[in-house]
Amino acid sequence: MNENRSVFALDGVTGMLIATVLLLIILAVLTVWGLQVQNASATNFYDIKDEQSIKMFSADNAKHLVDVK
Repeated sequence: MNENRSVFALDGVTGMLIATVLLLIILAVLTVWGLQVQNASATNFYDIKDEQSIKMFSADNAKHLVDVK
């Protein structure tokens, strides 16, 4: 018989708690990072220059957007 069993081994309750805490930390970091990116994007305004010359299908359409910041 294997007498070296423990409830607090890494494959028991302790391992489950470590995995749960690690996943919660990853969730918190990604949430904070997502909120920072969303806040930065929401305050980044663009202005459209020369609206009359924008074509429906053109690779040059990106040149009409000017960053206000």
